[in-house]
Amino acid sequence: MFFIDTLEFEGLGNHSYLAGGHRAAVVVDPPRDVDQVIALAARRGVRIAYVAETHVHNDYVTGGLELARLTGARYLVPAGAQVSFSRTPVADGDMSEVDEDLVLRAIATPGHTPHHTSYVLEEQGRAVAAFTGGSLLIGSVGRPDLVDPRLTEQLARAQHASVQRLAATLDDEVPVLPTHGFGSFCSSSQAEGDASTIGQERAGNDAFTLDVDAFVKQVLAGLENVPAYYTHMGPANAAGPAPVDLTPPEPADAAQIAERLAAGEWVVDLRNRVAFADGHVAGSFNFEGTGKLATYLAWLIPWGKPVTLLGDTPEQIADAQRELTRVGIDRPAAAATGDPATWVRQGEQLASFPRVGFADLAYALDRGEDVVVLDVRRESERANGFIEGSVHIPIHELHGRTGEVPEGTVWVHCAGGMRAAIAASLLDSTGRKVIAVDDGFETAADTGLRITRP
Repeated sequence: MFFIDTLEFEGLGNHSYLAGGHRAAVVVDPPRDVDQVIALAARRGVRIAYVAETHVHNDYVTGGLELARLTGARYLVPAGAQVSFSRTPVADGDMSEVDEDLVLRAIATPGHTPHHTSYVLEEQGRAVAAFTGGSLLIGSVGRPDLVDPRLTEQLARAQHASVQRLAATLDDEVPVLPTHGFGSFCSSSQAEGDASTIGQERAGNDAFTLDVDAFVKQVLAGLENVPAYYTHMGPANAAGPAPVDLTPPEPADAAQIAERLAAGEWVVDLRNRVAFADGHVAGSFNFEGTGKLATYLAWLIPWGKPVTLLGDTPEQIADAQRELTRVGIDRPAAAATGDPATWVRQGEQLASFPRVGFADLAYALDRGEDVVVLDVRRESERANGFIEGSVHIPIHELHGRTGEVPEGTVWVHCAGGMRAAIAASLLDSTGRKVIAVDDGFETAADTGLRITRP
């Protein structure tokens, strides 16, 4: 009998997989922090015989090379991928025997990248799972614009052909196990669910229900902004990532925190947005440890800028450190935990700003207060409706555009509150008077706010 274990990385919207039999297993698209994969294999009592990459990833740093080195596994990488390290190149149709009666078969599925390869797990010649990487996703497909803008349409057409090939090759009941698509920006569109089959995708995925021209037009029209840090992920993976160091960072006291802020370094507070608004180190930024920490911090920070982490507990720091290594932020410069009052020097006070709901914003506008409404959602979100008169600067652009925010008290909102908290902290650090709207945008119209719908 075979098994398949899923490792979920909610912050990045990705999955990795450990699949095998009684004695040996393969790991598909492993994370940077490979210790958890090794521990999972140990609990299963299996040897990692193969590590398989579906493609050179653009959204996270892989742990594949290090995992293969530590375990002695063969490192399967698509033959068309341009990499600088020794690996076992995999071409369409190649078979790798994972365990007795258990084989991994490679299927070329270009589209997300030119060299993208899916893997089908076969037991006694019968397909039992398809690891589709960034090709066929749940309700969607991987975006085709991350390699070269000149190739985007060509890759979109290849993506359509690739998923058709998977459906023609595999039975309807075969589970579809993608790497991307669970909130990842590598997905061409966001879809619901975390489990599917070839048959379910054939019935409901636009890659099957639309002809190629209509599909390509829809995909190209729906592409979101690419996170800035993606620029660094592909080259890091092609070069061969170094091992990670997850030992605790150097502790920082109040004086060191102040020095790092004065030097222009980023001090990131991982606490929840309620605690941050109530009291924080002036100049620090709020990226909640339980939110999309790696995605948004890596997207906004100038690449290579030192980061000091502040958190409730050492465990919160450790979790954040682990997640940040997955996007190439390898070592925090320092860290501090405990009572936030100890993070400021004697005689200094913690900064704060209000948190409100959309009803409070409606009341302030009705009273004619000097209000600047700042919307930090993405373009696609704003296209579905926005508060009349609001200023729009997407969160990923705000750090470089704070000077464009009009004078007055800034009431900043997003769709649910997390990005508004980040934005409020960015503005607060510049000395602006700011109020964070911590509320769901779907409630805005019910408060009497005038919503413009294009």
